[in-house]
Amino acid sequence: MKKTLFRKLKAQNLIENYNRFRKTLPTKLPDRVFIWDETLIEGERIPTVFLTYSERVRLAKAIDELGASIINIGFPGFSEDEKESVRRLSNESFTQAKLVASARTIRRDIDACLNSSIREIALSTPFNNLNLKYVLKTEPKQVLKQTIDCVEYAKKHGFKINFVLEDASRTPLEDILKIYEAAAKAGADRLVIEDTVGVLRPLSTRYLVSKIREGLLELTKNNILLSIKCHNDFGLATANTLAAIEEGIIYPQVCVAGYGERTGLAPMEEVVVALELLYGKNTGIDAHKLYRLSQFVEKSFTWPLASQKPIVGEDAFSHASDKQIQGMLGHPLSFEPFLPKMIDRGTTLYMGRHLGEAAVQAYLNQQGIKATPEQVAEIARRVRRSEERLDKGEMMITFYEIKKLLRQLRKGLPEEEFKRIIKQVTKPVKW
Repeated sequence: MKKTLFRKLKAQNLIENYNRFRKTLPTKLPDRVFIWDETLIEGERIPTVFLTYSERVRLAKAIDELGASIINIGFPGFSEDEKESVRRLSNESFTQAKLVASARTIRRDIDACLNSSIREIALSTPFNNLNLKYVLKTEPKQVLKQTIDCVEYAKKHGFKINFVLEDASRTPLEDILKIYEAAAKAGADRLVIEDTVGVLRPLSTRYLVSKIREGLLELTKNNILLSIKCHNDFGLATANTLAAIEEGIIYPQVCVAGYGERTGLAPMEEVVVALELLYGKNTGIDAHKLYRLSQFVEKSFTWPLASQKPIVGEDAFSHASDKQIQGMLGHPLSFEPFLPKMIDRGTTLYMGRHLGEAAVQAYLNQQGIKATPEQVAEIARRVRRSEERLDKGEMMITFYEIKKLLRQLRKGLPEEEFKRIIKQVTKPVKW
């Protein structure tokens, strides 16, 4: 997008915007941010979510058309089916985005990527005591050795390498720098800071990013590219991603509508619209397509979005109170931060039990309809009563039926079926 959304706002002279004040703009804020999308891989880590190959292609192409710079299309080392899916996807035609596949610091994962025709990988490992003891069950020296070996091995085979430090946000700085230095000197092209369980705050994110950059510059004499991947366990993924960008990071990793394992990643639409409107920065994303894309992902994942979700939720631009309806009828920016048409959405005014006479009169004025004060009061009274006459009990029954159906959609394999499969596979052979 050549012009930022922010520059398209027409009512700037009516309102103040503290985000434009020079003193509020971070000195390391980049001029351009490149969106790295993780929806295809993180989305399928949601319990019971899976995509057909056709859905994966359509989603990847939609994200490409949207303007994403990088798309992670899967984890070939997970299974033969996943490897084949990544291979087929990597041979599809994409116009803007570069494709990346995930791998652990294990040679067979790199070989799986090599056999799937991908040419850029995200090579990952944790490196703190918790993960060393309970996940990897090995020593730090062994992880460093494997990291160097795998980065060099991947480099030898022509891969562009993104080295991802899992759980970096709970790893001592000296250990972060130690493994990043090893990866960089072995040939890693970009280093990814992952807040795997979402424990950072915006200020601690900025502190960590700045210390990593300073330390790496001193150790490698090279201003190596950094990326950030923030999970949303405390609801801070967007804030932390923006904080990292304020510190100069230009490759934020996001998911459409914030999908992902547990509570998901930083939502693409929140990061993009915040950068465009609150920072006035170019992301290259066509914001007009964000809402439609989120609807397609919701349908493909069969995982409903919260109606109050920012930017793409059904009620993000909806108003029901008398005060807000009256204000919105006067000027569309009265109770909205930006015009919803900027992302191909519209405003919805709910005429219900919170409707007052002022909102009715404002609506009548807008429509050119004349009415006496008594008529206005009667209209408001009838609208309120029409909603109050609804059967709340019937609504609740319908609501719980819908929730029950959603739970059934999200059921994994029953434990008894899991045990039956184990029994079939491990059953001793009779001679």
